Formats: sequence, structure tokens, C-alpha cells
Amino acid sequence: MKLYFSPGACSMSPHIVLREIGAPFEAERIDGRTHLTASGKNYYDINPKGSVPCLVLDDGQVLTEGAVIVQYLADHAPGASLAPKAGTMERYRLQEWLNFIATDLHKGLSPLYNPKLPDEIVRQVKERFGQRLDFVEKQLAKGPFLMGEQFTVADAYLFTIVSWGKRFNIDLGKWPALTAFMEKMRARPAVQATLKAEGLPA
Repeated sequence: MKLYFSPGACSMSPHIVLREIGAPFEAERIDGRTHLTASGKNYYDINPKGSVPCLVLDDGQVLTEGAVIVQYLADHAPGASLAPKAGTMERYRLQEWLNFIATDLHKGLSPLYNPKLPDEIVRQVKERFGQRLDFVEKQLAKGPFLMGEQFTVADAYLFTIVSWGKRFNIDLGKWPALTAFMEKMRARPAVQATLKAEGLPA
């Protein structure tokens, strides 16, 4: 398998999962400005959407959308127990979290990447993001991970998106359970290896 990624982007989530399951894979960096791969290819020729992540399977098929990729990886490494069995209520609960992270957190915070965003809109985006973190905090107060005691692919996605808060001066201090979660996640060997591979502070 081959993962196309941009350092610190949402592609970090499947990057972490690949290392969690111990699957053999290649990782190639994408330049977000030029849309060229590290080997000089036009990324649009690989993924017409132009966004990361993108996973090229061993048979040549291309899979996109992070929340889908991490479930694919979990299902192909059931021994790692990173997702409940397909068709169970627990699996639908996992999908609830993945969709919430994708729509309310990921897309909710994305506008802040626009440097021309008016200050009032920045304030509103951060306020709404904080309200969503209030919800996450209540869940994490019940257990170390989103699904309780078991680490799942949703935790890798949550860690990735919440990590963005630092660059936007979002202080996690008011969410102690979330802060503890982020520290626990950062200490995981797979996360440490991913941060190193992407050239990010460990």
C-alpha cells in the first residue's frame, strides 16, 4: 500500500493507523501548493480530488476520504481491534464519531486556514469549535478513548484534528479529559513514529 500525505494534515490519521496495525506501506509527501508528489508526479493524476489522504492499494485501486480509509485498514487487520465488527451497533457508534469528527471538528476548524478570514468570523469559528470540544470532553471523561477503554481509528482522527488547535492558539486547558487524551495519544509509539516520519515535533 502507498499513502499520500501532507505533514500534519488530516492524512496523519490513516498514517497513524497504518503504523498501529503494522502493515507494510510506503508514504509519499504531497506539496499542497504545487500538488506535486515528492517524486515529481502530478497528484491530480493519482487523486483527481487533489486532497489528502489517498491510499493506493496493492491491486492499484485508489481509496480516498480519511474516515473511509481508516475503516478499510481496521477491517483488513482485525487482530489489531481498531474497529468493532461491521454490522454491529458498536460499529455504527464508531461511524458516528468518525462522521462527527469529519463534519463538526475537521470541517468546522478548516476555515481558520484562510489568512484573510475576518476577526469576527475567526472568533465565531473558535467558539463553535469549543462547543464541540465540550461534547468530546464529556465523552472522554467516561473513559480514556472515545469508545471507552478500547483505542479505535476514531481516536487517531480526533488526535489529528485537535492537534491543529495549537497553530490557531486554541488552549485545551479548559478540557482536562481531552488534554489527558492528547498526552496519552502522543505517547503511543505509532503516533511518535508518524510525527517523526512527517517531520513534526514529537
